Amino acid sequence: MRPMLATSGDPRTGPPTGPGWAHEIKWDGIRLLAEVRDGSLRLLTRSGRDIAAAFPELRAITGVGQDLLLDGEAVAMVDGRPSFGHVVDRVHTASPTVAAQLAAARPATYIAFDLLRLDGMQLTGLPWSARRAALEDLLLDVPGVLVSPVYDDGAELLAATADQGLEGVVSKRRTATYLEGGRSTDWLKFPHRDTMSVVIGGWRAQTGTATRLGAVHVGLPARDIEGRPLRDGAGRLQLVYAGRVGSGLVGRTGLALAERLAQVPDAPYPFTAAIPRAEATASTWLEPQVVIDVASLGLTPGEGRLRQPSFQGVREDLTPLDLLELP
Repeated sequence: MRPMLATSGDPRTGPPTGPGWAHEIKWDGIRLLAEVRDGSLRLLTRSGRDIAAAFPELRAITGVGQDLLLDGEAVAMVDGRPSFGHVVDRVHTASPTVAAQLAAARPATYIAFDLLRLDGMQLTGLPWSARRAALEDLLLDVPGVLVSPVYDDGAELLAATADQGLEGVVSKRRTATYLEGGRSTDWLKFPHRDTMSVVIGGWRAQTGTATRLGAVHVGLPARDIEGRPLRDGAGRLQLVYAGRVGSGLVGRTGLALAERLAQVPDAPYPFTAAIPRAEATASTWLEPQVVIDVASLGLTPGEGRLRQPSFQGVREDLTPLDLLELP
């Protein structure tokens, strides 16, 4: 099963108004389906990967019921605010010892916002309001788990989340059913920052060094004329170039990303169009595997290049093909 996805709302009008809508905080965490069967917990990323071993502090979810499927986010708080970097770093933690140490040092919280199955009964066809009421009754006083608060005034919540440095707001139609794996206008998202996910296709060394990461070349998955992912003769995904990202790669952050890219095989130039020689010089091209988030001032008209992009973090919960579903 894949989670329901929100459509980008119109920032000019803001969140919808009226009693037919409810509004939640948009948490800066990892989207996970939490499934319990016979006392065993699975935490499934959007790509279907089970990362429950990385979050031992969330095992209390197994005490809620024998058969259960929740939708929510794993969130790590730093100074009272969600930190995407601190939670996404745990995705690849496979060692039980390391996972326990990380859980003790900075525990994650599972913030649940939907109930999809309970005791063998599929609830996705019920309206959001009914699923929400059942969720609140079910998740009382479960260690490591919170139910995402709901608000009636979306505009007021949007202003409050901006003041508090939170990611934004998601507005949900109270009568909406749960659309598995689909994107719907029954859920509208209003983020405060213009952040997008892109794929790394190569990197350049920092000036004066041979190995220290200076910038990464990024792009978005290309499509063929039939709308399918565009691949080269060897089956490698091709990318539409979106520019270079160098800001945000200083210090430990850059070293960590360089270590991650060292695990990716070199490959031929992966972009669909040539880039200026000055940008391509001394670059190493990679198989398009690693997805990152960047904050920017949007894309330039015509070329579609990121304006003043800044690296935000690796999205280990996404694959390049997942980006074909994003608006």
